[in-house]
Amino acid sequence: MQRLDGLAVLDILLVSLVFFLVLLLVRATQAIPLLRGVFVLVVAGVLLSSLAQLPTFGLIMRTAIPALLIAIPVIFQPELRRALERLGRFNEVLVSRRSELEVEVRIVGTAVQGLAERKFGALIVLERDTGLQDLVDTGVVMDAALSADILLTIFFPNTPLHDGGVIIRHGRIAAASCVLPLTASHIDDYRIGLRHRAGIGVSEGTDAIAIIVSEERGTISIAHEGRLIRGIEPDALQSALIELYRPPLRKATSLIPSNWRLTRSK
Repeated sequence: MQRLDGLAVLDILLVSLVFFLVLLLVRATQAIPLLRGVFVLVVAGVLLSSLAQLPTFGLIMRTAIPALLIAIPVIFQPELRRALERLGRFNEVLVSRRSELEVEVRIVGTAVQGLAERKFGALIVLERDTGLQDLVDTGVVMDAALSADILLTIFFPNTPLHDGGVIIRHGRIAAASCVLPLTASHIDDYRIGLRHRAGIGVSEGTDAIAIIVSEERGTISIAHEGRLIRGIEPDALQSALIELYRPPLRKATSLIPSNWRLTRSK
């Protein structure tokens, strides 16, 4: 404490800020499991090397850790690239994305309301920071302008593209009839079908938002961060999507009206 002065406090704050920004960039992305794996590997190696005299293992760890540090930029290349792009286009992205988001939410809300009224089963995924190109490749690539009429046409029963999910990226329909991963978690409610399980599944490993319309009941649900929010009124859908887009992400859960039903996977 005797050495603690203004420069030392500034140094601590800057280091803390760096760690905070790194965690902020990888939050709710597929980099989290990789980061945990690297942390567990390094901690386990240090503990084993210090608790026991293991010369061969210690040599391997001393060789592997520097190589791992070199490999980190390659492993987290998408996150690093996205961070540099944000720094270079911060003001431009902030203004344009806000306007684009409002238009996107309005169109999706109108389309979902029409789908629910007609009881057309639908699964719409809104891509966010985590890229979904691997899921786009499983469907029919469209790269079409987003409109309510196109979404209604895609999910019209018995059309070639009505099965699977539609992925929306930056205000455009990236692909339709995409194969989405089903959640492996146990869900007690037997009424939750494949569309809802696929919506939960895609929201578990990414920060995407999935909107599901039930074909049997015409009800609207939202899957977000592995949770399923059910019983959303069509008029409240747009406001719900805006709240889910706002940081911090978990703030939206406290704003959900009490008459909506929240289903957690186990």
